[in-house]
Amino acid sequence: MISDPENKNQSAAEDLQSFGEIFSQYEKSHLHKSAAGQQLEGTVLSITAESVFFDIGYKSEGILPRAELRGENVTPGDRMPVTVKGRNPDGYYELSRFRAERPTDWSALEKAFADKTPVLGTVTAVVKGGFSVDVGVRAFMPASRSGVRDAAEMENLVGQEIRCRIIKLDVADEDVVVDRRAVSEEEARLAKDRLYSQIKEGETVGGVVRSLTDYGAFIDINGVDALLHVGDISWSRVNKPSDVLSVGEQVEVKVLKLANDADKRRISVGLKQLQPHPWDAVPQKYKPGDRVRGTVTRLAEFGAFVELEPGVEGLIHISEMSWAKSRVRKPSDVVREGETVETVILAVNPAERRISLGLKQALGDPWAEVDRRFHVGSVVEGPVTNLMKFGAFVELTEGIEGMIHVSEISTEKRINQPADVLRVGQIVRAQVLAIDLDKRQIRLGMKQLVPTGLDEYLAEHQEGDTITGRLMDDGPNARVELGDGIYAVCNLTGNVATSDALGTQTNADLSTLTFMLQARWKGALSGTKKIEPARPGQVRNFRIVKLDRQAKQIEVELA
Repeated sequence: MISDPENKNQSAAEDLQSFGEIFSQYEKSHLHKSAAGQQLEGTVLSITAESVFFDIGYKSEGILPRAELRGENVTPGDRMPVTVKGRNPDGYYELSRFRAERPTDWSALEKAFADKTPVLGTVTAVVKGGFSVDVGVRAFMPASRSGVRDAAEMENLVGQEIRCRIIKLDVADEDVVVDRRAVSEEEARLAKDRLYSQIKEGETVGGVVRSLTDYGAFIDINGVDALLHVGDISWSRVNKPSDVLSVGEQVEVKVLKLANDADKRRISVGLKQLQPHPWDAVPQKYKPGDRVRGTVTRLAEFGAFVELEPGVEGLIHISEMSWAKSRVRKPSDVVREGETVETVILAVNPAERRISLGLKQALGDPWAEVDRRFHVGSVVEGPVTNLMKFGAFVELTEGIEGMIHVSEISTEKRINQPADVLRVGQIVRAQVLAIDLDKRQIRLGMKQLVPTGLDEYLAEHQEGDTITGRLMDDGPNARVELGDGIYAVCNLTGNVATSDALGTQTNADLSTLTFMLQARWKGALSGTKKIEPARPGQVRNFRIVKLDRQAKQIEVELA
C-alpha cells in the first residue's frame, strides 16, 4: 500500500496542534495553581492606554490594568511589587498591585477575618439578594456590598475574580459573608491620596472619559475621577457634554483645582485651557463700526448674546435692537435663539472681555432721511405708541416718532392729559409744527387740522369785502370782533372826525374824508350831516384790506 506524503504532513500538523493545545491547557492549570497569590517583583516592559506589561520571571509576561496604578507614573524599566491572580485566555499572568491570597482552609479564613485583610474570591453565580462567591468555601456577598448597580453589571461580575473582605464568619454553620465594596472604596481612597501627593494644579495629565452628565464629564485619571465641567470643555458654548465627548475617549486635560473639603477630595480639570484663548486676538480682529455676523446663543431680560466665533460673544442691549423703541418690550420680540443676525460693533473692551453690538445700526438710521420725508406744515398720520402726562408719541415710520404736546391736541376744551382723549394704537392725523434733527425730535399738532370758525370765515371772504364788526378798543391797532372768537386788526391812526363844514375836526379817517369831499363836489352833502367818531363798543362797517389764510390774520379799515 502506497502512502500519501500530503496526508502524512497534514496528520503531523494536526498532531502538533493538538499537542500545543494540551500543553497550553497544562500550563494554565498547573502554573495558575502554583503562582496564584504569589507576590513578586516585576519589571515594566511596555505601557498601553489600558494595560502595563511586566516581566515577572515566568515564561509568559504579566499584565496589570493601568487603572490599578492609581495615579502612579511608571516608565519601562521600573520595578515594583505585584501579586499574581491567575492566567487570562491570552496566556498572560493577571497581576494586581494589591496583595490578597485565596484562603485554603478555615484557619486561613479566620485569620483574614480577624486581621481584616482582603482575600481573593471568584464570583460563581447571582443568587437572591446578591452573589455566591468562592473564597475556598462558599460565601455570600450582598448586592449592596458588591459595588455594582444594575442587573447587567451583576451578570458581568459572574466569573470574575474579586478582592473582598470577610465581614461575617461562623465556622459552626459554615456561614461566610464578604464585602467587595469596602475594599474597592478603600483602594480608591488610597489611590486618590497617592494621586493628590503627585499631581499639582496647572499640570497636564491624560485620562479617559468614564461617564457623562448634563453638567460635565468624569475623567478617569489613573483610577481617580476628576470633574470636567461643561463650561471648561470648550471656549465655545457647549449645550451637552455628549455633543463633544464620548465615553471611553482618551483626553488630555489641565488640572485646574485640587479641593480638600472635609473627607472629600475633588479634582477639577479643564479641556479648553489647553487651547489658545480666542480673546487674545479680539483687539486686532474686531473694531468699532465693523459689520459682523453671529448666532444668538441666549436671551436675557436686558438683551441678547451673540457668538461671533467660538469663545467670543457680544451683547446686543435691548435699547440697540430697534429704532422703534416702543415696539421692543423684550429681546424675543426681535430675535430668537439660534438665529443668525448681522450687527455693528459699537464698542470693544478687551480688559473686561465685552463687545457691545447694535442690531438697529445694521439696518440704517431712519433719521438720515427725515429732512427729505417730512416738512413743517405737512400733514402726517400714524398710531399712538405711548401716552405721557405732557403729551402723546406718534409713530410716523419705523424708528421715527413725533410728539403731540397736550396743549396741541384740541382748541375746543382744556385737556388735562392725553389719555383723556387718546389711546395707544389709535391712528391720528397731525400737522408737523417743528423738526429738530440734532435732538431727533419732531413736534406735532392735532388741533391745527380741526376746522374753526376763523377757518370758515377766511374761506368765505376776500380782500375788499365790506363787513360789519364791533370795535373793541381805540388803540393804534384796535381789535375788531367779527364773530364768535373771530378778530381783526384795524389801524385807527389815519381816522379823522368830520363836521358839517369839514373844517377843523381831525378824527375822521382818510376814506371817510375822501367820501365827504366827493359828496360836496357833487352837491350831495348838506352842511347839517355829521360823521360819528370811532370809539370802543361801536358796531361799524369795515373793509377787509388784508386776509392771510396761512397765518390766520385779518386787517380791516373803517368803511
